[in-house]
Amino acid sequence: MVIETLSEDVKKCVDRWKDREGNLIMILHDVQDRYGYVPREASLEISRQLDAPLARIYEVLTFYNYFKLQAPGKFNLSVCLGTACYLKGAPTLIDQVRRILHVEEGQTTKDGMFHLQIVRCLGCCGLAPVVTVGEKVYSAVKRSDIVDIIAEHAKIYQKN
Repeated sequence: MVIETLSEDVKKCVDRWKDREGNLIMILHDVQDRYGYVPREASLEISRQLDAPLARIYEVLTFYNYFKLQAPGKFNLSVCLGTACYLKGAPTLIDQVRRILHVEEGQTTKDGMFHLQIVRCLGCCGLAPVVTVGEKVYSAVKRSDIVDIIAEHAKIYQKN
């Protein structure tokens, strides 16, 4: 990440939301949309450009579950744990993903390929249980489907 480019990117985000109420959250959303997470350097730059304490920036970043402080994997793999998905076996899907990828919720695989996140609802209750990888939605997922879903998105898959 080039600091000069980051500074310019942050300035664009700050300028876009400068005169609006609640602008910090919107600026942070813009930065995360650009980078996939909010890099520490961006937080420092936002603090400088808004003349706001860095603690205030991190107060917002750590309060909202949406914001990521570390670069996510190439693919966000989300398992829905809403009521319908839970009742139809989502916990076993999560266990299978953890076993195959060797990650816990909120972690990224060592190769940077997958980031596991547990979500509370994807609005697809009639398709439960649901898993998403990036923008692709998988419905009525069974434990045995997880290997194929992961393999579909990874060029190299080594079976444990």
